[in-house]
Amino acid sequence: MKTFPHAQLFRLAEQHLWLHPLKAIYWQEAQALLLADLHLGKAVHFRKEGIPAPDAVEDANFDHLISLLLSFQPKRVLLLGDLFHSDYNLVWEEWEGLLEQFADISFELVPGNHDVLPSEMYQKSRMKILSVIHDEGPFRFTHEPLEEVATALYNLCGHVHPGVRLHGNGRQSLRLPCFYFGERQGILPAFGSFTGLAILSVNRGDQVFGIADAEVIPLS
Repeated sequence: MKTFPHAQLFRLAEQHLWLHPLKAIYWQEAQALLLADLHLGKAVHFRKEGIPAPDAVEDANFDHLISLLLSFQPKRVLLLGDLFHSDYNLVWEEWEGLLEQFADISFELVPGNHDVLPSEMYQKSRMKILSVIHDEGPFRFTHEPLEEVATALYNLCGHVHPGVRLHGNGRQSLRLPCFYFGERQGILPAFGSFTGLAILSVNRGDQVFGIADAEVIPLS
C-alpha cells in the first residue's frame, strides 16, 4: 500500500484516511483530498472592515493547499464548506487561478454557511457544486455536523474548527487543532490559517488526533 510521509493513517468504515498536519485528509480509495473551512479572503475582508489582520494569511493558505496537491496528487478535492469567507474580494481571483493551474483535478464544494457569493460566480468557476448533504461510499459529507446520522453512513463535516486542550504540570495548558472522530461523526480541523478553535469535550471511545510541530499525534 502506498504511504505518505508526515501523514497519519486512520482506518474508518473500511476506508484508508491519511490525516495530514496541514489539516487535510486524503481519502485513498476515492483519490480525494478532503478540506474544510478554508475561509479564503477572510483577512482581506477584516482589513476592509478596519480590523487588523496579517498580510501573509492568504499566501499561507494557497501555499499549503498547493503543497498538498503536489504531495498526494489527488483526482478530486472535496471542500466541506466555508471555502470563501464572505463577500467578493480579489482573493477569489487567486482561487480561480489555482483552479486553472490544477485543471486536471476536480474541485467539488459542499456549501457552508459562509459560501454566500452570487451563484453565477460559482457557476463560472471550474468547481462542481454539490448538495449540502453529499453521500458517497460509507460517508455522508456535510459542512455543519448533523444532529442525526443515518446508521448506514458516517458523517464527515467541518464548521466547528475543533481543538483540544492538553494540560501539563501546574496550570500549564496547550490548545491544539485536531481531527475528531466520534461513533458516527468525524470533524475536520479548519484548514484556513486565520481561524479560531472550539475546544471539544472528548467522550470515552472517541478518537482524537492533535496537530503540533508539523505532526499528527494520536491523543485517545
